Amino acid sequence: MAGRGRRVPSRGQLVTMATVLVLVAGLGFTVRGLGAADEALASFDASSWVWSRGKAEIARINGPNAKVDTRVNIGQALRGHSLQVIQSDRYVLLRDVNTGAIGSMDLTDLQAFWNGTSQAGIGVSVALHEDVAFVVDAVQGKVQQVDPSSLQPVGEALQFPPGIDGGVFDGAGMLWIAAPSEGTVTSIRPSEDAAGPVVVRSDAVAGPSHDLAVSALDEGVAVLDRTTNALVKVDEKGAGQATTLPLEGLGQLPPRTDGETIVVTVPDDRKVFTIGPAGVRDVTVPDGGDLRPAVAYQGYVYVPENDGTVHVFDQNGQRRNPIDIKRPGGDLELDVRENHLFINAPGTSTARVVDDKHIVRVVDKYDNNVLGGDPPPTKPQQEQPKQQEKPKKPVVGKPGAPRNVRAAAGNAEVRVSWQAAAPNGADVTRYVVAGAGRTFQVGADQRSLLVTGLINGQSYSFQVHAVNRKGDGPGRMSNAVIPTAEVPDPPGTPVAEAKNDGTVTVTWPAANGQGRTIQRYAVTAVTEGGSAPVGDVATPTLTVPAGQLELGKQYAFTVVAVNDRGAASKASAVSNTVVPFSPPAKPENLEATTVGDQAGAVKVTWTAPVDNGRAITKYVVKAAGKETEVTETGVTLTGLGAGATVQVEVTAVNEAGAGAAATASARTVAAPTVTVTGVDATFNTAKVSFTVNDGGGAATCTLTVSDGGKGSDGSCTSLSASGLSPSTAYTFTVTAKNAAGSAEKSAAKTTDALYGTATCINGDTGDQRTYCDRDVDGRNGNEIFKGTTQDDDNQAGWVGNGTRLKTYCKKAGEEVYAFVYNKNKRSTWWIQVDYKGKTYIPWAWLNLDGGDDLADLPKC
Repeated sequence: MAGRGRRVPSRGQLVTMATVLVLVAGLGFTVRGLGAADEALASFDASSWVWSRGKAEIARINGPNAKVDTRVNIGQALRGHSLQVIQSDRYVLLRDVNTGAIGSMDLTDLQAFWNGTSQAGIGVSVALHEDVAFVVDAVQGKVQQVDPSSLQPVGEALQFPPGIDGGVFDGAGMLWIAAPSEGTVTSIRPSEDAAGPVVVRSDAVAGPSHDLAVSALDEGVAVLDRTTNALVKVDEKGAGQATTLPLEGLGQLPPRTDGETIVVTVPDDRKVFTIGPAGVRDVTVPDGGDLRPAVAYQGYVYVPENDGTVHVFDQNGQRRNPIDIKRPGGDLELDVRENHLFINAPGTSTARVVDDKHIVRVVDKYDNNVLGGDPPPTKPQQEQPKQQEKPKKPVVGKPGAPRNVRAAAGNAEVRVSWQAAAPNGADVTRYVVAGAGRTFQVGADQRSLLVTGLINGQSYSFQVHAVNRKGDGPGRMSNAVIPTAEVPDPPGTPVAEAKNDGTVTVTWPAANGQGRTIQRYAVTAVTEGGSAPVGDVATPTLTVPAGQLELGKQYAFTVVAVNDRGAASKASAVSNTVVPFSPPAKPENLEATTVGDQAGAVKVTWTAPVDNGRAITKYVVKAAGKETEVTETGVTLTGLGAGATVQVEVTAVNEAGAGAAATASARTVAAPTVTVTGVDATFNTAKVSFTVNDGGGAATCTLTVSDGGKGSDGSCTSLSASGLSPSTAYTFTVTAKNAAGSAEKSAAKTTDALYGTATCINGDTGDQRTYCDRDVDGRNGNEIFKGTTQDDDNQAGWVGNGTRLKTYCKKAGEEVYAFVYNKNKRSTWWIQVDYKGKTYIPWAWLNLDGGDDLADLPKC
C-alpha cells in the first residue's frame, strides 16, 4: 500500500545493527537485526521500511549497501494481508488494510502496539511526518490527528465532505486534503499540544465535483483536475497558475513528488507526461500490463506495471533497460528517499534499490545476514508506552569459535574458509584471520579469505576467530598446508539448478588435475555482499540440502578444486543465479499432476489470487465429490481410484466467501499393462522384449521362467533368462508393478537345439586315422550306440568325421578314452543324439557347440 502516506526526507546517523531475536511486548513482533546504542535512534539515512506479505514481515532496506538491516515479523495471522507502512526518523506506523488495525513501532526500542482501529479496506490511510501522525478516513471525510506512539487522538477530528482525497504531508510538515465535491484543497497545520490541528486555508482549484489527484511536494501540493486536465501547484500562499495538459485519458499522480518535475501517467493512453523547468514532455510506454503512477527520480522517469516491470526513461525521453521483478504478487511500491529509489514487491522476497547513478541492485528481503551492532532494549507493555520502565538489556556474550576452518594451498597463496561462529546474542561484526605473520579483518558475511604473497614449499596454518560487540571469541586453527605451483586448473563454470523441494544442485565440468588426482571440490555460495562455504564433495556435483539455503534468497556458486597434496585451484567462474523454492501456485495458474508413487492420488498446486481487500482464509479444493479445505497453496488429493481422470476445482475463500473457481484435470496412476513383443532364444539363454504402459507411475519389471529357468529384473523394455536347456519349451512371464497394482504377460518359446560335431581328428597332428574308416573292420571310431556302452550288438551305426549331430541330454555310462584322436578326451558321459532315433555317442568322440561345455546339457 504505497499509495498513501509517502515518506519525507529523513535525518540521522548511520547505525550498525546486530542480529538478535526480540519478543516485543504488546505486538509480539519478532525482530531480526535491530540495534540501538546508548538510546540513540535506530535509524538510517536513505532507508525504507517495506512489507513482505508472504512472510508477514516488514524489513528496513539500507539504500547505500542495498541490504536488509532489520526484519520484523508482524505475526503469521497477517500473512497474505495488505499492509500500509509509513516511517519517519522516530516511528513506523502500520495499517492492516484487511482488518483496519493500526500499529505503531517506536524505533528507539522497537516497542510496538496495535492500539488503533479504523474501517477495514481501502479508503482509510495513515500519514506521518517526524513525530506527527494523522488517520484520514477519506470515505467519511474524517481527519484525526493521533499520537504516533499511543495512537490516541490529539484534539477533535476535522470533518470534511465525504469522499475526500489526499491526506499527504508535504516536506514542510503541512497536511493537505482535497475535497473533489467542492473542488478545493485544504492545508492543515498539526497541533503541538492537545488542542488539535487547525485548518490554515482552503483554495478552489477546480469546479465542484471534479476528479482531483494530489501529489505532495517539498512545499505544498500539485493538484491535477482530472476532469479538465488542469495542473496547478498550491502552497501556503495559495494556488498558482494552472497548466492544461494534452491528456487523452484520465491522468494519475504519484502520492509524492520529489524535486521540480511533476509526472502524470495516463494508463489508458500508455503515456507519461513530465512537467518541469523544460516544459511539458511526454513518452509512450511499450505495451504490457496495467500502468501505475510513474515517479520522477534524478532526471529519469520510472513507470511501474502490475506485472512486475518498471519501464525507465532518461531525461531525453530515451528508453533504458527496464527493471523486471517476476511474479511480484501485487502492485509494486515505489518510494524516493535520500537520493535513492526503493522498489518493493510486497508479494515476493525481493526488492530493488536504485542509486542516483541509476544503478539497480537486488535486495533479498528475507536475508538473515544483517549488519552488526548493538541490540535494542526491551520494555514490558504498559497502557502508555512512554511511561514504561527500562528493562535490563538482553544478556549477550562473546561469539563462539568458527566451525570447519579449512585451508587449501595454491601457487604462493592459501585459501582459508570457515563456517559461521555462534553469535551468542550479538551479531558477529567481523572475523579475524591470523597467519603467515599477518592479520586480516574479514566481513561477517564473507567467511573466506585468499592469502597471497606466500612462499611455495613453506608450511602455513591460520587461526580464525569471530568478533562481536562483546569482544573476541575463541580461535580455531586450520589444517597446515604448503603452497605449491602444482595446482589444478579451476573447474569449469558451475551450473546451479534449484529443485522444487528446496534443494539446489550444483554441477560443474571436472577440473584438470595437471597430473595429480583431484581429491575434493569445495563449493561456496555467493550472495549479495557475502559468501559462505556450503560443502565439499569428491565428485563434480553437489546437492545443497533443503533448509541450508533460505527459500527465496538468491544464490550463485563458485567451486575450487583441491588435489591429493592439498593444493587448490583458483575459483571457478560464478554460476548462474538461482533462488531455492518450493512449487508455487494460485487458482489462475492451477496445475494438477499425477503422483507417480502413490495410488489414487493427484497433486494440485496454484498461485494465490489477489485477495480483493480481505485476506484469504482458506482454499476449497473439490474433486471426485469431495471437498478439502487448506490454507496453503497446494494439496495432494488421495483415495481417487486407479487410472481415474479427476476434475479438480479450486476456489479461494475470504471474509466475503468463495471467489471464482479455477479448474484443471489429471489422471491418477493406473495399473500397468505389459505387451511382450518378442523372445529371442539360444540353446541356453533367451532375451524377452516387451513394452510397458506404466499408467503414469514408476513401474518396476521382473521376468520369471518356467521349468527351472533363471529370470531377471530391472529394465522395463527387455530382460534376459539364463540357465535354460536346449530344445526345451519354456514359458516366459513378465510382471510390471507400480503404486496402483501389477500386470503380467507370458509368451512360450522353445530353445534352440544344441549340436555337436563327431570328431575323429588326431589331437596332435590333425590327421584323420584310417581306423576311422568303416572299411577297416573294428576301426569305426565314430560309432553310434543304442545304449551307453560300446556293445557291438547294440550298435546303431556310425558317422564320419565332422558330422554334426543334434543333441538332447547327457547320461553316465562306460568310460571312453579317445587316446589317439579328439585331443585325448576321456569321459564316462554319453550324449543322446538324433541318429536313427535317440541314440548315444561318447562325449569323448563329440565336441559340443558353444565351448564343448557339458553343463549346457541336462541329464537324461
